[in-house]
Amino acid sequence: MWTFLKRLWWIIRRPSAYFSLGFLTMGGFVMGIIFWGGFNTALEVTNTEAFCTSCHEMRDNVFEELKPTIHYSNRSGVRASCPDCHVPHNWTNKIARKMQASKEVWGKIFGTINTREKFLEHRLELAQHEWTRLEANDSLECRNCHSDESMDITRQSKRAADAHERFLFTGEKTCINCHKGIAHQLPDMAAAEGEDHAGLLAPAHGEGLLASTRSYLGLSSD
Repeated sequence: MWTFLKRLWWIIRRPSAYFSLGFLTMGGFVMGIIFWGGFNTALEVTNTEAFCTSCHEMRDNVFEELKPTIHYSNRSGVRASCPDCHVPHNWTNKIARKMQASKEVWGKIFGTINTREKFLEHRLELAQHEWTRLEANDSLECRNCHSDESMDITRQSKRAADAHERFLFTGEKTCINCHKGIAHQLPDMAAAEGEDHAGLLAPAHGEGLLASTRSYLGLSSD
């Protein structure tokens, strides 16, 4: 092995007998552009809603749940697609997330959730993985669109403003702590071991969610 490495190094540092340094430099530059262009194109293709929903596991389950929500259709016409909420926008974190998500290929090959029954069986586990990830990165994907600096709490309901001021702005909690059911239906939270989620976010949307969140955060009903 050591002999092979020494020979490889000798070949690399040996001057070219046929091509000029300028030609080799330019050739490396061109090949680098081709490689980077191909890599970036493949990365962007896998970062689209069409790609995410190309497998029936996603198309028939979570994507159908997204459609009735405000993140999919709203008065402003701005849609949050799958990668907007599940893939960081900055390049370094995006690559790390893509590497992490590559294990989904394994799940696809072995049919981990290839039926509705299997999906529901694994739903809580899948959701908890995503919640844990978002808690760890301080809801980075949420903050791609929602920022503390641009949030005008005077235009929010009193309880929403109180919750944001008391917990979000202070960093005590992050977005996902109170908005677990904002885009997809919640799993059976009573089955979550060691966590009393059953009364927290059971309703996926609307007044029930706000009321249960208010109760969890200890806010008054005024």
